[in-house]
Amino acid sequence: MLETILLVVSVLLIAIVLLQSNKATDAGGIITGGNQELFQNMKERGAELFITRATFVLGALFFIISLILFLK
Repeated sequence: MLETILLVVSVLLIAIVLLQSNKATDAGGIITGGNQELFQNMKERGAELFITRATFVLGALFFIISLILFLK
């Protein structure tokens, strides 16, 4: 039962991470000086905020379920 839930959470986590905007590329501009907006305080809104929160929740669930299965 718990293994099935872990599998579903894993697939959802992979999908939600792939949906995120590419922030790593934006941060890479620090070396070349190409990204002027890197240190501006830009708030996430709408779908971006939902995706960020869903990633956090799914990551926490994955960690907790994995820990429970390990200690079982």
